[in-house]
Amino acid sequence: MGIIRNSLRAKIFFSMMLLTFIASVMILLVTVFQYKEEAEDYHKQRLLRKEKAVKSHIVSILNNTTYEVKSEKIPYIFKENNFISELSKVHKMPINIYDLNGRLLISSRKYFGNEKKDTLQKISSDIQKRIDLSPDKRYVIKKNNGKTDYQSSFSYIYDKHFKPIAILNLPYLADSTFYMDELREFLRNLAKIYIVLFLIATLLSYILSRYITKSLSTINQMLQKTSLEGKKQKIILNNPNEEIDELVNSYNSMVEKLDESAKKLAQTEREQAWREVAKQVAHEIKNPLTPMRLNIQSFQMTFDPEDPEIKNKFKEFSNMLIQQIDLMSNIASGFSNFAQLPKAQILEYDLVDIIRNALLLFDPEKVSFHTNKEKLMWSFDKDQLMRVITNLIENALQSVPDDRKPAIEVILEDLPDKILIKIKDNGSGIPEEVKEHIFEPKFTTKSKGMGLGLAIVKRIIENHGGTIYFTTRLNEGTTFIIEFKK
Repeated sequence: MGIIRNSLRAKIFFSMMLLTFIASVMILLVTVFQYKEEAEDYHKQRLLRKEKAVKSHIVSILNNTTYEVKSEKIPYIFKENNFISELSKVHKMPINIYDLNGRLLISSRKYFGNEKKDTLQKISSDIQKRIDLSPDKRYVIKKNNGKTDYQSSFSYIYDKHFKPIAILNLPYLADSTFYMDELREFLRNLAKIYIVLFLIATLLSYILSRYITKSLSTINQMLQKTSLEGKKQKIILNNPNEEIDELVNSYNSMVEKLDESAKKLAQTEREQAWREVAKQVAHEIKNPLTPMRLNIQSFQMTFDPEDPEIKNKFKEFSNMLIQQIDLMSNIASGFSNFAQLPKAQILEYDLVDIIRNALLLFDPEKVSFHTNKEKLMWSFDKDQLMRVITNLIENALQSVPDDRKPAIEVILEDLPDKILIKIKDNGSGIPEEVKEHIFEPKFTTKSKGMGLGLAIVKRIIENHGGTIYFTTRLNEGTTFIIEFKK
């Protein structure tokens, strides 16, 4: 069901097949209904023809009889020369004649059992009323015993003066064997044709669904390749239908607008980035320049060549200037490193060994290392990874309050589908309001620093195909997690 729900091609295919099946069933039902209608109409007309023929024969007998043509003389007229039996044989059906009160006068059939219980003895008053109410003075009863249809017609017999003298009853067995045989034969032939048509419809549905969705597949592939950063290509189709052509034109128009928007956005982002960098560089450089200026002014005002301590004062003044210059140099290097990391030299190293070497820079009483593998080979840039580990450990140490002894854990886990490096601290945790900004450039919660450390760490990890994220609890600590998929 998932395929039918999600695939347009499958929907078109199964819809066409369903339509073919429904059409076949409808034709079958109409055919059966038509055959039954024809059979019913045939028997209706056949009974009417037989009735007219029997009446014509009866009129001939009445016109040639020596008896007076009255209702009470009917039995004598038709018993003479056994006319009633002859009529039944000639027309191949039983014949019953009743008087105008509904009592049986004569019948071509023999009675069985008790005559009083015989249903032929009298016709109901309801039937007589229906005959009188009928425009043609005729009434037909239809019955079905579950297997066979029966019809029984009732109509008046008239004398030469068109006065009704009796009621003629003709029971008729509606034998539809011929029509049913014809229907079965027709349905067998129709089934053969339907099988062929169904196979043809299946093939055509498959071809048509592929044809309809081929253009959509092409459009889908192009849409998957389209992105704001990547190269955007227009779609060119040969002889597409009207709807697909409109869709392609809309897509191509969108690509042109998207390309223009991407260029404008890139230009805007570059300008914004340069503005932010310029502001940050100016701010960071201005910080050491201010104390340098004040110190120089103070030195100028207090400078005395005769002062015996002038050499020491000049040395202190020079050291201060050197420190401030070094600070500005570090600021420039930090921005340079963030702007363009050195090209990674990817080689295979032992992760366990690299992490242990990085931890040699830190007090083992404050930083511990745990691993579930004694040796774990992985491809990375050794210097950049050591820079990541040391940066995260330094941040972890700095997050621990002064009234708490640092307990930093570095954990390396080799799992079936990934490798995890965790740096866990017992610091103050990360407040909720700054969580989403933690990896942004120039963002920092420290009184010192430029806020580029975690941004550089994130870029290095992503350049190695990994991801970095963290979990934190206020006043309990934070865990930074580096994950590499195998």
